[in-house]
Amino acid sequence: MVQRIVEAAQIESLDQSAIPRLRMPERATVFAARAARLLQLADASNPISGYLHLMAALADAQQRVLTNFHAPMPSRESIELNQRHSMPIVPALTDARDPAWRDVLFMLLDDIDAAGALTPALVQLVVRLRTTDAAALDAQADAILSLRFAEIDPAAAPFIMAALQVVWTDLASRIDMKDVPYLDTPGVCPVCGSVPVASIVRVGGAYEGYRYVQCGLCATELHVVRAKCSNCDSTKGIAYHAMSAVDARDEDKTELARKAPLKAESCDECGTYRKIGYQDKAFDFEPYADDLASLTLDLLMGDAGYRRAAPHPWLWPEQPKDER
Repeated sequence: MVQRIVEAAQIESLDQSAIPRLRMPERATVFAARAARLLQLADASNPISGYLHLMAALADAQQRVLTNFHAPMPSRESIELNQRHSMPIVPALTDARDPAWRDVLFMLLDDIDAAGALTPALVQLVVRLRTTDAAALDAQADAILSLRFAEIDPAAAPFIMAALQVVWTDLASRIDMKDVPYLDTPGVCPVCGSVPVASIVRVGGAYEGYRYVQCGLCATELHVVRAKCSNCDSTKGIAYHAMSAVDARDEDKTELARKAPLKAESCDECGTYRKIGYQDKAFDFEPYADDLASLTLDLLMGDAGYRRAAPHPWLWPEQPKDER
C-alpha cells in the first residue's frame, strides 16, 4: 500500500468545513480505554511503573462512576449566551460548579480503597481527602483548573482532577457538538475552556490523517492543523523530537524519528512543546495515558530548553518552598 504524504501547505489549504472540528468523548469507553493503555505502558522498564498502575486503577474507577453519573446540563439560554460571546459552553472555572463533584471524589476514593494494596502514604492521603472540608476542596479545584501551581497539593491533585474529569466528561459526552462555539483563543477547549494535554493523529473514517488535541479535563478532541503549533498557532519553527532517535547515529536519526509512535512537537516561537502520537504506528495510543507514561521525553525536552505547553493533570511538580 502506498501512503500519500500531505505537505504542510496542502494541509492548510484543505477545505476546513470537510474536517470534523470536534471529536466528543465516547462515554462508554473513554476512561476504560485510558486505564487499559496505562496498564500497557506500565512495564518494568518505565521509571514510574508503579504510579501508572495506580493511575490505571483510578481511570477504571472513573469509568465505573461515570456510568451512573449525570450532571445538570446547561440551559438553552446559557448555551446561546456563550455562543454569542465565543465562550466555552460549560466553563470549568465558574462559581456555579456543581457540588456533586465532591461526591464523585469520595466515590473514586472508595473505589480505590476497595481495590486494596494501598501504600501507607496513600492510605493517609485518602483519609486526609475524606476529612477535608468542602471549601478547601473547592479551593484546590480552583487552583488546579487555574494552574496556580504554588497553591496546588501535588499528592491530592490527581484525585481531585479525576473527580472533575468525570463531571465534565459526562457533560461533554451529552452535548450536541453543533452547539459548541468557536473560540478566538487558540489551544483552548471550546467545551470547558481548559487546555489540551497531548495530541493524536487519528486513523479511520472521517478522522483519517487529522490531528486532534485532547482536553485534559473533558476529553473533547479539537482539530488543529498539523502545520501549526497547538499552543500559539504559529507555523514557524515547528520541530519533532523522539526518544528512539536520541542516541542513534546521525544518519539514522531521521528514519527513527519518522517511525516513532510518540514525539514531542516543539515550537521555537513560544518555546513550548506538546506530545503528539500517531495512531497508524500505535493503534491503542491514548493521548492522556501516553503523555503521562513518557516522562523521559519530558526530561529530554527540558534539557533542550523547551517547557511543556501545559502540565499533565495527574503529575504535578513539587514547588520550591519559600525559605523566607
